[in-house]
Amino acid sequence: MIEKDDPVNVLGTPLQPCSNAPRTGFFRDGHCNTCAEDTGRHTVCAVMTAEFLAYSKYVGNDLSTPRPEFGFDGLRAGDRWCLCAARFLQAHEEGCAPRVLLPATHRATLDIVPIEVLRANALPE
Repeated sequence: MIEKDDPVNVLGTPLQPCSNAPRTGFFRDGHCNTCAEDTGRHTVCAVMTAEFLAYSKYVGNDLSTPRPEFGFDGLRAGDRWCLCAARFLQAHEEGCAPRVLLPATHRATLDIVPIEVLRANALPE
Protein backbone atom coordinates (compact mmCIF):
# COMPACT_ATOMS: atom_id res chain seq x y z
CA MET A 1 0.00 0.00 0.00
CA ILE A 2 1.25 3.49 -0.84
CA GLU A 3 1.58 5.72 2.22
CA LYS A 4 0.82 9.43 1.94
CA ASP A 5 3.25 11.92 3.43
CA ASP A 6 1.89 13.99 6.33
CA PRO A 7 -0.92 16.17 4.94
CA VAL A 8 0.57 19.52 6.00
CA ASN A 9 0.67 22.62 3.83
CA VAL A 10 3.48 25.15 3.24
CA LEU A 11 2.05 27.29 6.06
CA GLY A 12 2.49 24.45 8.57
CA THR A 13 -1.24 23.83 9.00
CA PRO A 14 -3.46 20.94 7.81
CA LEU A 15 -3.52 20.55 4.03
CA GLN A 16 -6.75 21.95 2.56
CA PRO A 17 -8.49 20.49 -0.51
CA CYS A 18 -7.44 21.77 -3.93
CA SER A 19 -10.22 20.52 -6.24
CA ASN A 20 -12.81 17.80 -6.61
CA ALA A 21 -14.13 19.17 -9.91
CA PRO A 22 -11.92 18.30 -11.64
CA ARG A 23 -10.63 15.74 -9.16
CA THR A 24 -6.93 16.37 -8.79
CA GLY A 25 -3.87 15.13 -6.95
CA PHE A 26 -1.50 12.21 -7.29
CA PHE A 27 -4.07 10.10 -5.40
CA ARG A 28 -7.03 11.76 -7.19
CA ASP A 29 -8.43 12.57 -3.76
CA GLY A 30 -8.82 16.31 -4.35
CA HIS A 31 -5.72 17.14 -2.29
CA CYS A 32 -2.12 17.80 -3.33
CA ASN A 33 -0.91 14.89 -1.20
CA THR A 34 2.33 13.16 -2.09
CA CYS A 35 4.40 10.09 -1.32
CA ALA A 36 7.69 8.50 -2.33
CA GLU A 37 6.07 7.08 -5.49
CA ASP A 38 5.04 10.59 -6.63
CA THR A 39 8.29 11.34 -8.43
CA GLY A 40 6.74 14.41 -10.09
CA ARG A 41 5.80 15.93 -6.72
CA HIS A 42 2.24 16.97 -7.67
CA THR A 43 2.09 19.27 -4.66
CA VAL A 44 1.33 22.83 -5.86
CA CYS A 45 -2.36 23.74 -5.83
CA ALA A 46 -2.65 26.19 -8.72
CA VAL A 47 -5.47 27.99 -10.50
CA MET A 48 -5.08 27.42 -14.22
CA THR A 49 -4.79 30.32 -16.64
CA ALA A 50 -4.98 30.24 -20.42
CA GLU A 51 -1.37 31.46 -20.48
CA PHE A 52 -0.13 28.68 -18.21
CA LEU A 53 -2.09 25.98 -20.07
CA ALA A 54 -0.57 27.14 -23.38
CA TYR A 55 2.89 27.20 -21.79
CA SER A 56 2.46 23.71 -20.33
CA LYS A 57 1.37 22.35 -23.71
CA TYR A 58 4.35 24.06 -25.38
CA VAL A 59 6.82 22.41 -22.99
CA GLY A 60 5.28 18.98 -23.51
CA ASN A 61 2.58 18.53 -20.86
CA ASP A 62 -0.78 19.13 -22.53
CA LEU A 63 -3.25 19.62 -19.70
CA SER A 64 -6.01 21.17 -21.80
CA THR A 65 -6.78 18.41 -24.31
CA PRO A 66 -9.38 15.88 -23.12
CA ARG A 67 -8.10 12.30 -22.73
CA PRO A 68 -11.28 10.23 -22.31
CA GLU A 69 -9.29 7.00 -22.20
CA PHE A 70 -7.92 8.23 -18.86
CA GLY A 71 -11.16 9.82 -17.67
CA PHE A 72 -9.59 13.27 -18.12
CA ASP A 73 -11.76 16.07 -19.53
CA GLY A 74 -8.91 18.54 -19.96
CA LEU A 75 -8.36 21.65 -17.89
CA ARG A 76 -9.63 25.16 -18.53
CA ALA A 77 -8.71 28.54 -17.14
CA GLY A 78 -10.08 28.81 -13.60
CA ASP A 79 -9.72 25.10 -12.80
CA ARG A 80 -7.64 24.20 -9.75
CA TRP A 81 -5.02 21.50 -10.26
CA CYS A 82 -2.12 19.93 -8.35
CA LEU A 83 0.92 20.83 -10.43
CA CYS A 84 4.36 19.30 -10.33
CA ALA A 85 6.53 21.54 -8.18
CA ALA A 86 9.39 21.63 -10.71
CA ARG A 87 7.01 22.60 -13.54
CA PHE A 88 5.56 25.37 -11.39
CA LEU A 89 9.06 26.70 -10.66
CA GLN A 90 9.94 26.50 -14.35
CA ALA A 91 6.80 28.47 -15.27
CA HIS A 92 7.63 31.04 -12.59
CA GLU A 93 11.12 31.49 -14.05
CA GLU A 94 9.55 31.92 -17.52
CA GLY A 95 7.09 34.52 -16.19
CA CYS A 96 3.88 32.55 -16.66
CA ALA A 97 3.25 30.80 -13.36
CA PRO A 98 -0.37 30.37 -12.32
CA ARG A 99 -1.64 31.64 -8.97
CA VAL A 100 -1.21 29.35 -5.96
CA LEU A 101 -3.46 28.42 -3.04
CA LEU A 102 -1.00 28.16 -0.15
CA PRO A 103 -3.34 26.33 2.28
CA ALA A 104 -3.79 23.58 -0.35
CA THR A 105 -0.11 23.37 -1.37
CA HIS A 106 1.76 20.50 0.32
CA ARG A 107 4.85 21.34 2.36
CA ALA A 108 6.94 18.90 0.26
CA THR A 109 6.84 21.66 -2.37
CA LEU A 110 9.39 23.56 -0.27
CA ASP A 111 12.03 20.98 -1.23
CA ILE A 112 11.84 22.41 -4.77
CA VAL A 113 10.18 25.84 -4.66
CA PRO A 114 11.24 28.56 -2.19
CA ILE A 115 8.42 29.91 0.00
CA GLU A 116 9.15 33.42 -1.35
CA VAL A 117 8.30 32.23 -4.88
CA LEU A 118 5.08 30.63 -3.65
CA ARG A 119 4.11 33.76 -1.74
CA ALA A 120 4.83 35.95 -4.79
CA ASN A 121 2.31 33.87 -6.77
CA ALA A 122 -0.20 33.27 -3.98
CA LEU A 123 -3.86 34.15 -4.13
CA PRO A 124 -5.04 36.21 -1.17
CA GLU A 125 -6.20 34.02 1.69
